[in-house]
Amino acid sequence: MLKVWSLKKDEETAKKKKPKTSPAQLRVQKDLTEMELPNTMKTDFPDPADVLNFNLTIEPDEGMYKAGSFKFTFAVNNNYPHEPPKVKCVQKIYHPNVDLEGNVCLNILREDWKPVLNLNSIMVGLQYLFLEPNADDPLNKEAADDLRKDRTQFVNNVKRSLGGGAVRGVTYDRVTK
Repeated sequence: MLKVWSLKKDEETAKKKKPKTSPAQLRVQKDLTEMELPNTMKTDFPDPADVLNFNLTIEPDEGMYKAGSFKFTFAVNNNYPHEPPKVKCVQKIYHPNVDLEGNVCLNILREDWKPVLNLNSIMVGLQYLFLEPNADDPLNKEAADDLRKDRTQFVNNVKRSLGGGAVRGVTYDRVTK
């Protein structure tokens, strides 16, 4: 009888030592295994044991941001997929949908988020922002105004900013490959 009790106690101790996998972690693992990223995007996990915090690098192969390499951080909270992850751009870039602090304006990261969406949806949305910046829903209002008023000048501003130049008195991070 003592042996049964000691086995049960050992079982309980083992359960306490093993960290419990949260539903968010399970969903992120599922999202990651089903993900098919194009060669213009790659993920990086600073801590391989932590799937809820990772980086995404986007290197557009067309459009006005073609020469750049853009790094984003993803922080997935325990309410995922019921709440979207927090996504930030690491570099200071000139873009209508990214403010100077790296916050990203993408509708599926806010009001249009639905639990059926996944990490791949967000990544594709981010890549699309580099192909077609949206001046109608801006975080960087000056860049959006430039895009609306004079697309050619906007493209010149993008090129200058990608190389670490200044636009409207703000110096941007060099992001050229």
